[in-house]
Parts: sequence; C-alpha cells; structure tokens
Amino acid sequence: MALNFYGDEQFPLEMHKVRVIQKLNLVPIERRLEAATEAGNNTFLLKNKDIYLDMLTDSGVNAMSDRQVSSMLKVDDSYAGSADWDECEAVIKDMFGMDYVLPVHQGRAA
Repeated sequence: MALNFYGDEQFPLEMHKVRVIQKLNLVPIERRLEAATEAGNNTFLLKNKDIYLDMLTDSGVNAMSDRQVSSMLKVDDSYAGSADWDECEAVIKDMFGMDYVLPVHQGRAA
C-alpha cells in the first residue's frame, strides 16, 4: 500500500505495528533457590531461563515498552547541545532539586 503526499510521488506504508516484548517465566521458588545454589550464589553465573527479572545488569532479560522504544527512535541523542538533553536536565533539576547534573554514558558508570 502507498500514500500520495505531493504530486505523483508515492510513499510506502507498512501495514503493521511493532512491539518489543519478551516473555518472562516465573519459575517455582524451589528451582530459583536450586539455581542460585548451583551458581554458588554468584548472580553472574545464573542462566536467563532461571531468572524472572534481571535486576543485576542494565540489560538482560527485561523488555522495553513500545513507548520506550519510540522515545529512543525520535530522540536527538547527540552528546552536546541537544534539546532533549536540555529537557532531561530541567526535569532532573526539578525532581531532585540539584543545581548541577553530570551525565554519564551508562548506568554502571553512574
């Protein structure tokens, strides 16, 4: 399917919606305890199949909502001078009452 905007030029339309999801499995507590024991209580050695939500890393088995993904696609993520950074900084200052904000590249770096 295509759509005409100006003149005879046609723009294709994708006839579907995109969602980013990942099915999570809540394994029985007995299996979770067994998996933790097998891993020597080292969370880095746990397998995704034995984890419900990954609270250890900033990536992993969690999924993003369609709104989170769309925000990533429309954001101006240049490092300096972007309007999105100005908006983010203003919200942080308002929420936390801080005069200065130092951005870092990744959650673990913070």
